This record gives sequence, C-alpha cells and structure tokens, in this order.
Amino acid sequence: MEVLKSKKILQDFIERQKEMGKKIGFAPTMGALHDGHLSLYKTAREENDLVVSSIFVNPTQFNNPEDLEKYPRDINRDISILEKSGIVDAVYIPEVSDIYPEKTESQQYDFGGLEEEMEGKSRPGHFNGVGTVVEELFRQVKPDNAYFGEKDFQQLAIIKKMTEKKKLPIKVKGVPIFRAENGLALSSRNQRLDKNRREDSKIIYETLKKVNEWFRVLTVPEIKQRVQDIFDHQRGMQLEYFLIADEKTLKETDFFYKDRNFRAFIVVVVDGVRLIDNMHLD
Repeated sequence: MEVLKSKKILQDFIERQKEMGKKIGFAPTMGALHDGHLSLYKTAREENDLVVSSIFVNPTQFNNPEDLEKYPRDINRDISILEKSGIVDAVYIPEVSDIYPEKTESQQYDFGGLEEEMEGKSRPGHFNGVGTVVEELFRQVKPDNAYFGEKDFQQLAIIKKMTEKKKLPIKVKGVPIFRAENGLALSSRNQRLDKNRREDSKIIYETLKKVNEWFRVLTVPEIKQRVQDIFDHQRGMQLEYFLIADEKTLKETDFFYKDRNFRAFIVVVVDGVRLIDNMHLD
C-alpha cells in the first residue's frame, strides 16, 4: 500500500494510474478507522481497479474547538489497519496546507436547503466545511466513484448535491450502515465510550427498529412521544432530537404520504458523546 504524504506525491501517483486507464474508487475519512470504514473499501474494491483512502481531520467542519481537540487521532494505527485489510491500494495523508493553501476557512455553498435541516440547525457552517474539504479532495484524487456511509445520511445527500452542482464527473454512492453485533452503528466517537456504555447504547438501534414497526400503525406525534419516553428512562443518555423526514428533501414530516420515502433520524448524547443513527422506514 502506498502512503502519500503530500499533494504533489498524490498527483504524481494519480496521474500514473490514470495513464494506465485505471478506474479509481475513493472514500475520504478523518481517521480513527473501524470496520465501518473498511465496509466502504470493500464495496469500492468490487467496483474499481484501484481503491484510495484519505485521512484528514478537517478543522472547518467542527463548530466546537473542544470537539476538534478531542477527536481521536492515531495515524500509525490507521495505516496499520489499512495495510492489514489488503483492500486499499493507497492512502493520502495531506497537511492542512495541501487542502487549504491560503486560509483555513470554508467556501460557501448552496445545497438546496439540505444544509438547513437536522444537523444544520445545531451546527451552523458545518456542511460548508464538509463541502469544502470533499470538493478539494475530489479535485485532487480525481476518483470515478466515491463512497460514503449512510450513517451520516444528511452528509451523503449534501455531498451528492455538491457534486451535482459543481458538475464533477464522479458517482457518489451510499454504503449501508455497518453495525456492531448489538446493533450500535459503528462510529469513531464510540471509542470514547467504555465497553459497558457501548452495550447500553444498543437501545438507539432497538428504538429505531420499534419506530419501523410503529410507522405502520401510529401517527408521527405518537411515535415521537414513545421515543422520548424511552430515553427519559435511560441513565446518562439525553435525546438531543428524534424526527422523521422525507428522504429526498430531509424536511421533517408530521404525516406519512404514500408517494414518499421516509427515514427516522436520531441523535443521543451518551456520557457526553454524541451518537447519531438513522433507519429507512419500510
């Protein structure tokens, strides 16, 4: 596996691969790698000649400086995980100056209103940071296909919108949420919870499964009240929000329309660690 530690080294590598006509699959990360990331690369491996990863903790998508400081970083561990997987051909590890050559600040984007829903309400500017770093990585790596997990469903929708508006020749693909045996969606933030609290947090997935059952027989307000009741009885857990939204617009709904697809979204803070999850409603 090639470890590419500058923009220039990356560009030389990509140019050689393109000259050989190789189709490139790419999944950017902020490190703290786990099996959920590897599921992206496994999908990319099936559909491309070359699989490229990147590791870059993007400062412009953190609203809270403390959150940025606490974000887990262990580059040697991450490289080891990628090498042992045997899936990834190259990993790009840029410096901040490779991504932000002048000022470390976000561009401004119009995501068609997607950025104003859910996470956008509590994290102003977050998705401009996401769009900025992903667009720059896309322009440097020049992938044919790019892969993102559906755990961050709003982020996936926004990256698709950015790619479409910028007319980038890249197919952005969602990969199903990778879960632990107890159903907890894998996340780098999970590393900040001890084993017992990770086990307790399976209640998030169990709740979403119940919502998928209630979806057939209850109203949205009734479902929301039941979810609130569940987390009112969970020690050390705070329900930040739960909502049901149209999968296309991400706008919250209070009524189920037969001709639309809906998804349940939930954010729970467990001992100070913010966990997100979602589920398509059948």
